[in-house]
Amino acid sequence: MIKLSPKLSQKLSYALLFLATLLVITPVTIIVFIIVKNGASAITWEFLTAMPADGMRGGGILPAIVGTLSIVMCAILITLPIGVCAAIYLNEYAKDNLLTRTINLAIVNLAGVPSVVYGLFGLGIFVMFLKLGVSIIAGALTLSIMELPVIITTARGALRSVPHSFREASLSLGVSRWQTIQYVVLPNALPGILTGAILSIARISGETAPILFTAAAFYVPHLPNSVFDQVMTLPYHLFIISTQIPNMPKNIIFGTALVLLIMVLSMSLVAIIARIYFRKRRKW
Repeated sequence: MIKLSPKLSQKLSYALLFLATLLVITPVTIIVFIIVKNGASAITWEFLTAMPADGMRGGGILPAIVGTLSIVMCAILITLPIGVCAAIYLNEYAKDNLLTRTINLAIVNLAGVPSVVYGLFGLGIFVMFLKLGVSIIAGALTLSIMELPVIITTARGALRSVPHSFREASLSLGVSRWQTIQYVVLPNALPGILTGAILSIARISGETAPILFTAAAFYVPHLPNSVFDQVMTLPYHLFIISTQIPNMPKNIIFGTALVLLIMVLSMSLVAIIARIYFRKRRKW
């Protein structure tokens, strides 16, 4: 058996890791390049601010942009408080017993459920049973259930990253457990919580199946007036113009994909900036 020197083993490990990184980055780079190359010509002020026209072969995609933002913002406003509170309970209060183990197992299982199943669940519960109809609120509630495991998991990870000595020092001064969580633990865990929340927003922004059954419309010639309105969304609009409309200009298809890509990447960039900012304010 050939025995390699430590330096050679280290160089080989670095080379393999670099190769693995290239294998991940290269396909993504190619996809982004193709979308930008074919869709950049469609990005105009009219395309971003006008209503669809000529059977969606012309005009713009403003209703789809507004609809996507409306559903995603409603979803995060519903999910973030519930997810953070659940993470605080599981990490700071709950004991290791059958109930908490069952909850942890449920969170893991929910994270692995296909998105189309969430869509059918939202259709049955929110659209039909609760009679919310195909609307922003029905889609937001469906997406909020879908992203809840991600929020809880990332928030728990952020809470665990806060050194236990911080809690002990606070409690030793006579501060209550809730005040310790409120003024010591949460401020230090905020970067991780925000990052997880924004990345989950970026994830659900591109989901099609859940909103297909609960919120999305083929064509809506106006902007939504309330959370009970049906809306166009970018993922579903992209699916429609790609598969259901004949003779659709290629640059409009790729332009819509580019807008959705920019939206998702912008949210990821915001997450990175927020994480860097709050990490710099840490004192440990």
